[in-house]
Amino acid sequence: MDLLECPICLFLMCEPATMSCGHSFCRRCLGNSLPSRCPACKERFKQKDTKNIKNNVLLFSVVEKCCPEETRMKCNILEKLKTSEYTEALRIVDEAIQLAPADVSLKLWRAEASVGLTRFSEALKDLEELCYLRPNWTEGFFRKGNVLLEMGFQTEALIQFHRCLKLQSDFSPAKSQIKKILEAEGMSVPEEVPRILQVVSEYIKEPCPPITSLSPAAPTHSQTHPQGCPRGPKEEEVDRRDSEAGSKVKHGTSTECCLSLCQAVSFLPTAEDDEEMMMMRKEDRQSRGSCSLDRGDSLSVLTVSDFECPLCIRLFYEPVTTPCGHTFCRTCLERSLDHNLRCPLCKQPLQEVSSLLPYFKNRKYNPTVLLQEIVSRLFPLQLAERKLVYEAEMAELSNLTKDIPIFVCTVAYPGVPCPLHIFEPRYRLMMRRCMETGTKKFGMCSYEHGKGFADYGCMLEIHSLELLPDGRSYVDTVGGSRFRVLKRGQRDGYHTADIEYLEDHKVEGLELEVLQCLHDSVYEQAQDWYTRLNTRIREQITRQYGPMPDKDSDIQASNNGPAWCWWLLSVLQLDPAYQTTVLSLASLKDRLGHLRLVLEYFSQS
Repeated sequence: MDLLECPICLFLMCEPATMSCGHSFCRRCLGNSLPSRCPACKERFKQKDTKNIKNNVLLFSVVEKCCPEETRMKCNILEKLKTSEYTEALRIVDEAIQLAPADVSLKLWRAEASVGLTRFSEALKDLEELCYLRPNWTEGFFRKGNVLLEMGFQTEALIQFHRCLKLQSDFSPAKSQIKKILEAEGMSVPEEVPRILQVVSEYIKEPCPPITSLSPAAPTHSQTHPQGCPRGPKEEEVDRRDSEAGSKVKHGTSTECCLSLCQAVSFLPTAEDDEEMMMMRKEDRQSRGSCSLDRGDSLSVLTVSDFECPLCIRLFYEPVTTPCGHTFCRTCLERSLDHNLRCPLCKQPLQEVSSLLPYFKNRKYNPTVLLQEIVSRLFPLQLAERKLVYEAEMAELSNLTKDIPIFVCTVAYPGVPCPLHIFEPRYRLMMRRCMETGTKKFGMCSYEHGKGFADYGCMLEIHSLELLPDGRSYVDTVGGSRFRVLKRGQRDGYHTADIEYLEDHKVEGLELEVLQCLHDSVYEQAQDWYTRLNTRIREQITRQYGPMPDKDSDIQASNNGPAWCWWLLSVLQLDPAYQTTVLSLASLKDRLGHLRLVLEYFSQS
């Protein structure tokens, strides 16, 4: 399929719009006959979302640049149809067909103008040809059914709506028309499509009233197509089979009963015949390649500058399109939304758009597939360079010793939970980068006047992150390794640092025995203090910090020492400067000495 063709109607995209799944379609194809799922990725669509989706500005300019005359002409026709100027629209279409007889999409516009002028026979002729050339285009058969219904051929219209449901079982407009026709006959129609078809089968067994001759339901094919292309033997076989069915449908006298729907449906191709016919027509259309429009060379007019992000002024990488129709690199848009939940270009509020709510909640915004395909096809080298730049940035952000992100807030401890409420734009960016790089880690330091943050801190690992629709987030983290700051820096508004990790000095022999005795003594002292707290306070401590950890069998197993020491420090809520001092100690003996003094003070008070 041509890159610039709509996946639904297979014509050149007119007023392209991009859905939340990242696939783009004609705006008209996203109208009343919107499919329940994306034809490409099967993601479920919501009818209300299409009301907020604007034309994709970049795609519109791409189509206009590649096919200027065709785009301008079709936009003119569409404008006339919107304002019900059907005569003028028909005149423009007829002129366009004279200039471009191979463009079958013009027949669609002419059929719509003919319907507006109640010239149903002319509209039916164009729709017949479209349905022949697009045998899997559901909307074409639906339009044809509506025209037949306007002409009073209810049975023949039902055949077309039946074909729609065969092609696409969730095509709700055809389902609604069938229900409308059958309910007008006093029948109760279920909601499930298989049940609807079953009810139809029962209904069509009844005889129908006599009719006069029927207007042609199938076009009479000459030895050449309207496009002026010679017909092949396979096409003649398809025409023969179509004409056999058509001869059964038509009646020449008023005394003959009209064909029942049961009989009419039997003339529709079976699944095997349908597949065979579609394959034959596909092969036949391929053999007539010279008769179809070739837009392959039209993409050559595009340049790299046509695909530059308006925020970073670089080639798009993972381009995403907002409901207002503007396109940005994913990371560029996310950084902009950290500061303001509006489109960076038109300033439309984006948090009010229902289709974006899942994005604001999960930060999963699908790239615009068509733009990715165009860029990868036309500019593979530039895209490869752009990808290398992005990967280099991610690799730099993944380093856990150089330029690690520093969250300046409080003192964190190894193994102790540290829940955070993220609302500042710089820290929103920090959290997102930690998640994207896969490290899920950052440093936590307390504030220190004159330096910006303390010389010692603790790494935090993200366990869960809950995004809110307004961009804020709740982050559950747990303390990891301690570190000492070697060099301070900044990146995009937040602090960074080069660090070295701290480990407790190990002791052996007699020193270890003395250390073990001190450890057991201070642990019993801490337990005694904790048990003497009233029940309400203990419950609050347990909810926030968890229960007091047990003694470790090996007090030197961890590089950070026993977990209960850090738990106790977090519970005691000491002065941040004193907490940082204890955090920086690489001697378990010194740390236990500080804890003993603090516990004695608290016990006395």
